[in-house]
Amino acid sequence: MCRNILIFLKAKILFLIFIFLFSEQFISAQNLEIKSLRIYSSEDQREFRIIDLSDHVHKGITIEFDVQSRFIPNINVEFRLCDSQWNPYDNAFLTNPMYNTEHNLLFDHLPSTVRGAIFHYSGTFPNNNVTFPFSGKWKFYLVDTQNRDLIYGTGKFYVVNPVVKLNVQLSKEGSEGDLPDLAALSRTFAISAGFTLPDSLFPANVMHVEIITNRKFNYPIIIDRSSYTIDRFYEWNASNKFSFTARNIRPGNEYRQTDTRDIGKYNSPTVNAKFGDIETSNFFTKGRRDFNGGSLLLTYKNENADYMNVVFKLRPPENIKSPIYLVGAFNDWTVSPEYEMFDNNGLMNLPVRLKRGIYDYQFVTGDVINNKIENIEWEILEGNFWETQNDYSIFLFYRTEEKGGYDKIIGYKKIMSGAL
Repeated sequence: MCRNILIFLKAKILFLIFIFLFSEQFISAQNLEIKSLRIYSSEDQREFRIIDLSDHVHKGITIEFDVQSRFIPNINVEFRLCDSQWNPYDNAFLTNPMYNTEHNLLFDHLPSTVRGAIFHYSGTFPNNNVTFPFSGKWKFYLVDTQNRDLIYGTGKFYVVNPVVKLNVQLSKEGSEGDLPDLAALSRTFAISAGFTLPDSLFPANVMHVEIITNRKFNYPIIIDRSSYTIDRFYEWNASNKFSFTARNIRPGNEYRQTDTRDIGKYNSPTVNAKFGDIETSNFFTKGRRDFNGGSLLLTYKNENADYMNVVFKLRPPENIKSPIYLVGAFNDWTVSPEYEMFDNNGLMNLPVRLKRGIYDYQFVTGDVINNKIENIEWEILEGNFWETQNDYSIFLFYRTEEKGGYDKIIGYKKIMSGAL
């Protein structure tokens, strides 16, 4: 009898220990925080996120991030092909089964001196486990190994295998004018992409041309075949020659930068984005060379690669009445409510938790209409100069009938504007 009781008690204790450990892991999974999630091409942090199968330099992407968690994270990376609107396909022929997931990621420990995160991951794709057989828009998801519905983070990138050569022209438009304010905002570019479609492809399946300025993935310039305006139009010779044109593209200014790598200057948990300075409008001030929207962080092995509260401060002109938002490499260049700056007696402030490094950023204005941020003005606080150096990535989309049909990228070209 006593022996049975002891066996029962031991089993109960083991069961309780299992429940405790499982609940701890579950709680930790819920509290797991992904930080500094980035994706870039080749080995350069500042490179545009693209896999170009025709270019030996850009045939892979790198995904890396830090994790704040009590336990070693249990995370998979799942990859999905998307349509031109970034909606993942459910078609079994396009999900790339058996080669769409990187299982059980291996994490490195950050140095014990680093504050704000414990683990680090870096992986390069494609590899033996993951392939990208289709050109187009792709998304990846960081998901819990036990619960695929638990998504910790996501990101976007392009895969291209251009079979159509794009002939791209960039031309200066607008005029200087007499009034400085109007002249600054009237400096514009026009971008035209012309091409000849191969006989193996159908002209009716040509969809549109998409232009991405630097890394503004969420604000593309679209020239499609369903609308014709003075600023967006296409031409077709009723055979196989096309030309898509976008006008009234403002070059903007070089981005602002914060550089917190110097531990001598930035040696406290809370620092200003500009050491000792409060920023003002750059409307009439030409900026210095930037990363075209990128960032450059300290390596995860650096014992000083801390996370700090970086406070951005701006004293805007009195004529600016709309809400002001901070946007940059740290939030994927997305104008969002959580990055709205708050007013402190005319001084706009916003603290952001960032890892030591260099980040491109800028200030924009916008109006909240029906719970959405509309009328975004990218240049009113930053200026607009023809000399600004920008990357323009141009994609040609084609509706193929392969594998049940998907939005395929058949042409790609990157051009650079401006000169310093």
